Amino acid sequence: MICVTGDMHGDYSRFKNSKIKKLKKGDFLIVCGDFGFVWDGSKREKRILKKIGRKRFYTLFVEGCHENYDLLDECPEEEFCGGKVSVISGRLMRVKRGSVLDLQGNKFFFFGGGQTKEIDIRRESKTWWEQELPTPEEVKQGVITLKENGSEVDYIVTHEPPASMKEFLGFEVRQISHMHTFFDAVKNDCKFKMWFFGKAHKNKVIPPRYQCLFDEVVRIESRLPKKKKGK
Repeated sequence: MICVTGDMHGDYSRFKNSKIKKLKKGDFLIVCGDFGFVWDGSKREKRILKKIGRKRFYTLFVEGCHENYDLLDECPEEEFCGGKVSVISGRLMRVKRGSVLDLQGNKFFFFGGGQTKEIDIRRESKTWWEQELPTPEEVKQGVITLKENGSEVDYIVTHEPPASMKEFLGFEVRQISHMHTFFDAVKNDCKFKMWFFGKAHKNKVIPPRYQCLFDEVVRIESRLPKKKKGK
């Protein structure tokens, strides 16, 4: 089983959700950005990260607007389920931008990153990182990865929505970057079942194939053959 949810902002109580508590060994929890548990590098924070990493299921996340990118970039990179991840602790991992992971027979395209209108304020308070926006090289890698998969995946996971949806969700249209226009190109050129993103702090299905998530948890069933009893 796979569960997908939105911004956690370092709130450990979110793991008490009934759907998340049903996840078993080898299952996955996916967070659509603003995971928020990697922030100050304190001893308390490290204890919580180890606790999450020791859970029986994998916790995977993409970056959003509120992450400590310097700390994230210190984590070792590994190959995982056909893509690249940074291992935070145990089974807790950040999925690298442009990776396609095969999770229980489902193909997921991950592309993290965020943009905020409060850049100047957050730069002064040292809570803004240049790495929030993807580099041209990361966008290029995303294009390459999708082409290698025939421009077809089952699910897409990002923090930001495509540019064409920002006004619909109440965001300022002027807050559009090369990341959003890349997402518009993906929306038009790639085949997928559902696109999950966070950012807006609301739970909203946008027909036909988009879902904005905050604290709601969406469950995706495994596509792997079920094991027969006694084997």
